[in-house]
Amino acid sequence: MTLAATVAPFAAPHFETIDCYYCGTRTYRPMLSAQDDLTGRPGTFRFVTCDCCGLAYQNPRIPIDEIIHYYGDDYIAHRKQRDWGVLTRAYAKALDSLDARKDEIASRYVRLDATSSVLDVGCAVGSFLRRLRTRYGSQVVGLDFKDLSSHPLAHEVEFYCGLFYEAPLESDRFDLVTMWHFLEHDYDPIRSLATARRVLKPDGRLVIEVPRLDSLTFRMFGDRWPGLQAPQHTVLLDRDRLHMFVEKAGLEVVDYLPYGAFPPYFYLFTGTAFRLLNGRGLNLRRAIYPYFLGQVLLSPVLLFEKRLNLAMQTVVCRRVQ
Repeated sequence: MTLAATVAPFAAPHFETIDCYYCGTRTYRPMLSAQDDLTGRPGTFRFVTCDCCGLAYQNPRIPIDEIIHYYGDDYIAHRKQRDWGVLTRAYAKALDSLDARKDEIASRYVRLDATSSVLDVGCAVGSFLRRLRTRYGSQVVGLDFKDLSSHPLAHEVEFYCGLFYEAPLESDRFDLVTMWHFLEHDYDPIRSLATARRVLKPDGRLVIEVPRLDSLTFRMFGDRWPGLQAPQHTVLLDRDRLHMFVEKAGLEVVDYLPYGAFPPYFYLFTGTAFRLLNGRGLNLRRAIYPYFLGQVLLSPVLLFEKRLNLAMQTVVCRRVQ
Protein backbone atom coordinates (compact mmCIF):
# COMPACT_ATOMS: atom_id res chain seq x y z
CA MET A 1 0.00 0.00 0.00
CA THR A 2 1.37 3.42 -0.90
CA LEU A 3 1.03 6.47 1.29
CA ALA A 4 -1.47 7.83 -1.23
CA ALA A 5 -3.80 4.95 -0.48
CA THR A 6 -4.13 6.10 3.13
CA VAL A 7 -5.26 9.61 2.17
CA ALA A 8 -8.89 10.52 1.59
CA PRO A 9 -9.69 11.28 -2.08
CA PHE A 10 -9.10 14.88 -3.07
CA ALA A 11 -11.42 16.98 -5.17
CA ALA A 12 -9.79 18.50 -8.24
CA PRO A 13 -7.93 21.58 -7.01
CA HIS A 14 -8.77 25.10 -8.10
CA PHE A 15 -5.98 27.30 -9.40
CA GLU A 16 -5.22 31.00 -9.47
CA THR A 17 -2.82 32.84 -11.76
CA ILE A 18 -0.36 35.14 -9.99
CA ASP A 19 2.29 37.75 -10.74
CA CYS A 20 5.98 37.28 -10.00
CA TYR A 21 6.67 37.34 -6.24
CA TYR A 22 9.77 39.49 -6.69
CA CYS A 23 9.09 42.07 -9.42
CA GLY A 24 5.34 41.76 -10.06
CA THR A 25 5.78 41.00 -13.76
CA ARG A 26 2.96 39.08 -15.40
CA THR A 27 4.96 37.58 -18.27
CA TYR A 28 6.81 34.32 -17.90
CA ARG A 29 7.98 31.24 -19.79
CA PRO A 30 7.34 27.59 -18.94
CA MET A 31 9.98 25.91 -16.78
CA LEU A 32 8.66 22.42 -15.94
CA SER A 33 5.62 20.49 -14.74
CA ALA A 34 5.69 18.45 -11.52
CA GLN A 35 3.53 15.96 -9.65
CA ASP A 36 2.89 15.27 -5.97
CA ASP A 37 5.62 12.64 -5.90
CA LEU A 38 5.56 12.17 -2.14
CA THR A 39 1.94 11.08 -1.74
CA GLY A 40 1.00 10.21 -5.31
CA ARG A 41 -2.14 12.35 -5.29
CA PRO A 42 -3.29 13.19 -8.81
CA GLY A 43 -2.53 16.52 -10.40
CA THR A 44 0.04 18.35 -12.48
CA PHE A 45 1.58 21.57 -11.20
CA ARG A 46 3.39 24.05 -13.42
CA PHE A 47 6.49 26.04 -12.56
CA VAL A 48 7.46 29.05 -14.67
CA THR A 49 10.35 31.48 -14.95
CA CYS A 50 9.75 35.24 -14.80
CA ASP A 51 10.72 37.02 -18.02
CA CYS A 52 11.99 40.03 -16.08
CA CYS A 53 13.92 38.83 -13.01
CA GLY A 54 14.33 35.11 -13.70
CA LEU A 55 12.51 33.93 -10.57
CA ALA A 56 11.13 30.39 -10.73
CA TYR A 57 7.72 29.95 -9.12
CA GLN A 58 4.54 27.87 -9.29
CA ASN A 59 1.96 29.48 -11.56
CA PRO A 60 -0.94 28.92 -11.43
CA ARG A 61 -1.07 27.88 -7.80
CA ILE A 62 -3.72 26.46 -5.47
CA PRO A 63 -5.42 29.26 -3.46
CA ILE A 64 -4.19 29.65 0.10
CA ASP A 65 -7.50 28.57 1.64
CA GLU A 66 -7.26 25.22 -0.20
CA ILE A 67 -3.55 24.42 0.10
CA ILE A 68 -4.05 23.59 3.79
CA HIS A 69 -5.57 20.27 2.65
CA TYR A 70 -2.13 19.26 1.34
CA TYR A 71 -0.72 19.50 4.88
CA GLY A 72 -2.67 16.61 6.35
CA ASP A 73 -1.65 14.12 9.02
CA ASP A 74 0.45 12.30 6.42
CA TYR A 75 2.67 15.35 5.88
CA ILE A 76 6.16 14.25 6.88
CA ALA A 77 7.18 17.36 8.86
CA HIS A 78 4.24 16.95 11.24
CA ARG A 79 5.55 13.63 12.59
CA LYS A 80 2.24 11.97 13.38
CA GLN A 81 3.75 8.51 12.91
CA ARG A 82 6.15 7.44 15.66
CA ASP A 83 6.34 3.66 15.31
CA TRP A 84 8.84 2.65 12.61
CA GLY A 85 9.42 -0.90 13.84
CA VAL A 86 13.03 -1.85 14.53
CA LEU A 87 14.14 1.49 13.07
CA THR A 88 12.09 3.63 15.46
CA ARG A 89 15.18 4.54 17.50
CA ALA A 90 17.19 5.36 14.36
CA TYR A 91 14.35 7.55 13.07
CA ALA A 92 14.10 9.45 16.36
CA LYS A 93 17.88 9.92 16.40
CA ALA A 94 17.79 11.34 12.87
CA LEU A 95 15.17 13.92 13.89
CA ASP A 96 17.16 14.87 17.00
CA SER A 97 20.26 15.23 14.82
CA LEU A 98 18.39 17.62 12.52
CA ASP A 99 17.50 19.90 15.44
CA ALA A 100 21.09 19.70 16.69
CA ARG A 101 22.36 20.83 13.28
CA LYS A 102 19.92 23.75 13.32
CA ASP A 103 21.16 24.68 16.79
CA GLU A 104 24.79 24.46 15.67
CA ILE A 105 24.20 26.82 12.75
CA ALA A 106 22.08 29.36 14.63
CA SER A 107 24.31 29.52 17.70
CA ARG A 108 27.27 30.59 15.57
CA TYR A 109 25.59 33.92 14.96
CA VAL A 110 23.51 34.53 18.10
CA ARG A 111 24.45 33.95 21.70
CA LEU A 112 21.65 31.83 23.11
CA ASP A 113 20.89 31.87 26.82
CA ALA A 114 18.04 32.51 29.24
CA THR A 115 17.73 36.11 28.06
CA SER A 116 17.37 35.17 24.37
CA SER A 117 14.05 35.39 22.56
CA VAL A 118 13.67 33.08 19.56
CA LEU A 119 10.96 32.83 16.90
CA ASP A 120 10.76 29.82 14.57
CA VAL A 121 8.54 30.54 11.55
CA GLY A 122 7.09 27.32 10.15
CA CYS A 123 7.90 25.56 13.40
CA ALA A 124 5.78 22.42 12.72
CA VAL A 125 5.62 20.46 16.01
CA GLY A 126 8.19 22.69 17.75
CA SER A 127 11.01 20.24 18.43
CA PHE A 128 13.73 22.76 17.55
CA LEU A 129 12.28 25.33 19.92
CA ARG A 130 11.96 22.77 22.66
CA ARG A 131 15.66 21.99 22.25
CA LEU A 132 16.57 25.68 22.66
CA ARG A 133 14.35 26.06 25.70
CA THR A 134 15.78 22.93 27.34
CA ARG A 135 19.42 23.59 26.49
CA TYR A 136 19.63 27.37 26.91
CA GLY A 137 16.48 28.39 28.76
CA SER A 138 15.57 30.71 25.87
CA GLN A 139 12.11 32.23 25.48
CA VAL A 140 10.67 30.44 22.46
CA VAL A 141 7.85 31.33 20.09
CA GLY A 142 6.59 29.25 17.17
CA LEU A 143 4.32 29.99 14.24
CA ASP A 144 2.86 27.61 11.70
CA PHE A 145 0.17 27.61 9.05
CA LYS A 146 -1.40 24.57 10.73
CA ASP A 147 -2.30 24.38 14.42
CA LEU A 148 0.09 21.81 15.89
CA SER A 149 0.12 23.27 19.39
CA SER A 150 -1.40 20.11 20.87
CA HIS A 151 1.62 18.01 19.90
CA PRO A 152 3.67 16.99 22.96
CA LEU A 153 6.82 18.63 21.55
CA ALA A 154 5.04 21.99 21.33
CA HIS A 155 4.30 22.19 25.05
CA GLU A 156 5.83 25.28 26.67
CA VAL A 157 6.10 26.96 23.25
CA GLU A 158 4.23 30.22 22.70
CA PHE A 159 2.42 29.15 19.54
CA TYR A 160 0.67 31.19 16.83
CA CYS A 161 -1.35 29.64 14.03
CA GLY A 162 -1.82 31.40 10.71
CA LEU A 163 0.07 33.68 8.38
CA PHE A 164 3.30 35.16 9.69
CA TYR A 165 2.59 38.72 8.61
CA GLU A 166 -0.81 38.64 10.34
CA ALA A 167 0.44 37.34 13.71
CA PRO A 168 0.25 39.79 16.66
CA LEU A 169 4.01 39.88 17.30
CA GLU A 170 5.73 42.94 18.75
CA SER A 171 8.39 44.82 16.82
CA ASP A 172 12.04 44.58 17.95
CA ARG A 173 11.29 41.50 20.05
CA PHE A 174 13.55 38.66 18.88
CA ASP A 175 17.27 38.02 19.04
CA LEU A 176 16.86 35.18 16.55
CA VAL A 177 14.27 34.42 13.89
CA THR A 178 14.58 31.16 11.96
CA MET A 179 12.89 29.94 8.79
CA TRP A 180 13.89 26.31 8.26
CA HIS A 181 12.28 25.38 4.94
CA PHE A 182 9.49 27.89 5.31
CA LEU A 183 10.09 30.50 2.62
CA GLU A 184 9.63 28.14 -0.33
CA HIS A 185 6.09 27.42 0.97
CA ASP A 186 5.10 31.06 1.46
CA TYR A 187 2.42 32.86 -0.54
CA ASP A 188 3.95 36.33 0.01
CA PRO A 189 7.66 35.75 0.74
CA ILE A 190 8.80 39.39 0.50
CA ARG A 191 6.12 40.42 3.00
CA SER A 192 7.14 37.62 5.35
CA LEU A 193 10.79 38.68 5.16
CA ALA A 194 9.80 42.28 5.87
CA THR A 195 7.84 41.02 8.89
CA ALA A 196 10.92 39.15 10.10
CA ARG A 197 12.89 42.39 9.80
CA ARG A 198 10.25 44.19 11.88
CA VAL A 199 10.21 41.71 14.75
CA LEU A 200 14.01 41.37 14.92
CA LYS A 201 15.93 43.37 17.47
CA PRO A 202 18.36 45.87 15.89
CA ASP A 203 21.25 43.45 16.49
CA GLY A 204 19.20 40.29 15.89
CA ARG A 205 19.75 37.67 13.20
CA LEU A 206 17.48 35.91 10.72
CA VAL A 207 18.48 32.41 9.56
CA ILE A 208 16.81 31.08 6.40
CA GLU A 209 17.29 27.61 4.93
CA VAL A 210 15.70 26.65 1.59
CA PRO A 211 16.32 24.12 -1.17
CA ARG A 212 18.85 25.42 -3.68
CA LEU A 213 17.62 25.45 -7.26
CA ASP A 214 21.13 25.77 -8.73
CA SER A 215 22.22 22.53 -7.05
CA LEU A 216 23.55 19.14 -8.08
CA THR A 217 20.36 17.30 -7.13
CA PHE A 218 18.19 19.57 -9.29
CA ARG A 219 20.46 18.87 -12.25
CA MET A 220 20.21 15.15 -11.48
CA PHE A 221 16.44 14.83 -11.03
CA GLY A 222 14.80 17.73 -12.89
CA ASP A 223 11.01 17.39 -12.73
CA ARG A 224 11.39 14.71 -10.02
CA TRP A 225 13.59 16.90 -7.81
CA PRO A 226 12.33 16.66 -4.20
CA GLY A 227 12.82 20.43 -3.82
CA LEU A 228 9.84 21.01 -6.11
CA GLN A 229 7.49 19.37 -3.58
CA ALA A 230 4.44 20.26 -5.61
CA PRO A 231 2.03 21.71 -4.82
CA GLN A 232 3.25 22.96 -1.40
CA HIS A 233 6.35 24.76 -2.69
CA THR A 234 5.39 28.04 -4.31
CA VAL A 235 8.81 29.47 -5.16
CA LEU A 236 12.20 27.98 -6.12
CA LEU A 237 15.29 29.94 -5.15
CA ASP A 238 18.82 29.81 -6.44
CA ARG A 239 21.61 31.65 -4.63
CA ASP A 240 21.18 34.94 -6.50
CA ARG A 241 17.41 35.17 -6.05
CA LEU A 242 17.62 34.29 -2.38
CA HIS A 243 19.96 37.26 -1.92
CA MET A 244 17.62 39.46 -4.00
CA PHE A 245 14.65 38.51 -1.80
CA VAL A 246 16.31 39.36 1.52
CA GLU A 247 17.75 42.63 0.21
CA LYS A 248 14.38 43.77 -1.15
CA ALA A 249 12.90 43.23 2.34
CA GLY A 250 15.40 45.61 3.96
CA LEU A 251 17.84 42.95 5.16
CA GLU A 252 21.52 42.46 4.47
CA VAL A 253 23.45 39.21 4.22
CA VAL A 254 25.84 38.42 7.07
CA ASP A 255 26.84 34.99 5.78
CA TYR A 256 25.91 32.49 3.08
CA LEU A 257 26.29 28.74 3.53
CA PRO A 258 26.10 26.34 0.52
CA TYR A 259 24.49 23.73 2.76
CA GLY A 260 21.92 23.57 5.54
CA ALA A 261 20.80 21.62 8.58
CA PHE A 262 18.52 19.41 6.48
CA PRO A 263 20.40 16.32 5.22
CA PRO A 264 21.08 16.43 1.46
CA TYR A 265 20.98 12.64 1.42
CA PHE A 266 17.18 12.88 1.75
CA TYR A 267 17.08 14.55 -1.68
CA LEU A 268 19.44 11.97 -3.19
CA PHE A 269 17.31 9.11 -1.90
CA THR A 270 13.85 10.51 -2.60
CA GLY A 271 14.87 11.92 -5.98
CA THR A 272 15.97 8.44 -7.02
CA ALA A 273 12.77 6.93 -5.62
CA PHE A 274 10.58 9.52 -7.38
CA ARG A 275 12.26 8.70 -10.69
CA LEU A 276 11.55 4.99 -10.23
CA LEU A 277 7.98 5.44 -8.96
CA ASN A 278 7.01 7.98 -11.65
CA GLY A 279 4.32 9.73 -9.62
CA ARG A 280 2.87 6.73 -7.78
CA GLY A 281 3.74 8.03 -4.31
CA LEU A 282 6.34 6.94 -1.78
CA ASN A 283 5.49 4.36 0.87
CA LEU A 284 7.43 5.83 3.78
CA ARG A 285 7.14 2.75 5.99
CA ARG A 286 8.67 0.51 3.33
CA ALA A 287 11.20 3.11 2.19
CA ILE A 288 12.72 3.64 5.63
CA TYR A 289 14.80 0.44 5.44
CA PRO A 290 16.56 1.18 2.13
CA TYR A 291 16.81 4.83 3.23
CA PHE A 292 19.03 4.08 6.20
CA LEU A 293 21.00 1.44 4.29
CA GLY A 294 21.74 3.91 1.50
CA GLN A 295 22.79 6.52 4.02
CA VAL A 296 25.41 4.16 5.40
CA LEU A 297 26.69 3.30 1.92
CA LEU A 298 26.95 6.96 0.88
CA SER A 299 28.41 8.21 4.16
CA PRO A 300 31.93 8.75 2.68
CA VAL A 301 30.48 11.07 0.01
CA LEU A 302 28.26 12.91 2.50
CA LEU A 303 31.32 13.92 4.52
CA PHE A 304 31.97 16.47 1.75
CA GLU A 305 28.42 17.88 1.60
CA LYS A 306 29.58 21.42 2.45
CA ARG A 307 31.67 21.50 -0.74
CA LEU A 308 29.43 19.68 -3.20
CA ASN A 309 26.40 22.00 -3.46
CA LEU A 310 24.11 19.00 -3.17
CA ALA A 311 20.71 20.45 -2.30
CA MET A 312 20.44 23.09 0.45
CA GLN A 313 21.48 26.67 1.15
CA THR A 314 21.35 28.87 4.24
CA VAL A 315 21.55 32.64 4.48
CA VAL A 316 22.09 34.61 7.69
CA CYS A 317 20.73 38.18 7.68
CA ARG A 318 20.41 41.28 9.80
CA ARG A 319 18.44 44.48 9.52
CA VAL A 320 19.82 47.21 7.32
CA GLN A 321 20.65 49.94 9.83
